[in-house]
Amino acid sequence: MDTQTSKDVIIRAWREFATQDPDRIAAVFTPDAEWLAPPENATARAIGGANHLIGRDRIVRFLTKEFPSVFVSDRSVQFAAIIAEGATVVVEERMRATLLNGNLYDNDYCFIFELRDGRIHRVREYMDTRRAEEMFNATD
Repeated sequence: MDTQTSKDVIIRAWREFATQDPDRIAAVFTPDAEWLAPPENATARAIGGANHLIGRDRIVRFLTKEFPSVFVSDRSVQFAAIIAEGATVVVEERMRATLLNGNLYDNDYCFIFELRDGRIHRVREYMDTRRAEEMFNATD
């Protein structure tokens, strides 16, 4: 897979994520896709502890049901960089939202996407877990 095609797959995927349409989101993942995030991160704890999501259906449930139940409104993503080499794409972004508890969320992320057959096969997610914890637990 060439670099531009890989970037295009990921840009399309983010557009599909924003729709919250399960069928459209499922179409960008391989059936055996995986999503790995830091263990014990605040979002994982908010959805019952899952930080390693295995299978397209599980990832779709996270993106369409669980994620919006934690990040309830004002969700926005600002991309800083999208870098590709073959079938690997790195995305640096800043996400903002309002949490279920009413706190504002503002954190930087790095995602590494591994593609297979033009779809996402593996996602590795990195964020400032301490900062996230503070926003989830802040009481103003």
